Amino acid sequence: MHVVIMGCGRVGSTLAHSLEQQGHTVAVIDQDPTAFRRLGAGFGGRRVTGVGFDQDTLREAGIEEAGAFAAVSSGDNSNIIAARVAREMFGIENVAARIYDPRRAEVYQRLGIPTVATVRWTADQMLRRLLPSGAEPLWRDPSGGVQLAEVHTSPAWIGHKVSRLQEETGVRVAFLTRLGEAMLPTSQTVLQEGDLVHVMMRTDGVSDVEAAFAKGPEEARS
Repeated sequence: MHVVIMGCGRVGSTLAHSLEQQGHTVAVIDQDPTAFRRLGAGFGGRRVTGVGFDQDTLREAGIEEAGAFAAVSSGDNSNIIAARVAREMFGIENVAARIYDPRRAEVYQRLGIPTVATVRWTADQMLRRLLPSGAEPLWRDPSGGVQLAEVHTSPAWIGHKVSRLQEETGVRVAFLTRLGEAMLPTSQTVLQEGDLVHVMMRTDGVSDVEAAFAKGPEEARS
């Protein structure tokens, strides 16, 4: 798939490299030609100097052949305008815009433009690390009955197998994040200090799961 990215800051350049490594073709747009230095000599995609919501600039970047468009510049207004142009003028279905103001992000979400509210996401992640309690939903099925969530795990579970955690709490561990890397556990995987546990569970049972994870293995079913 061809992907067009507006903004060659740290997010845009990282996204460009990630997409290229996955086999996609990429074009990056930025008003400042010096910003393309972040891409490095190994980047094989297009570098287009211009305004990301200008139609001629978008065409030069290959928007008419693109399957996705990402607006990740440092300006909320520019990002949302570019996202709307990509969707409404060129019919791109997979569009996302980075928005710093969470109030604006909510408005554009309701208008059908997926947004990433940078400030809110960062604040939420900081709170998760400072006050690690409860479950953080990452995904819900369309019916809302099942969800994937990161659940805070009591230190009392450290040293116990994932299989025991599943058996005593009634969830299925989807994956662990260990030392910043995601891993798929087996029944023999032992929980270590610092592991982030991501589980699949029923939405109506979240409170019970949170309580079981907050207790030690001996008390989970008490």
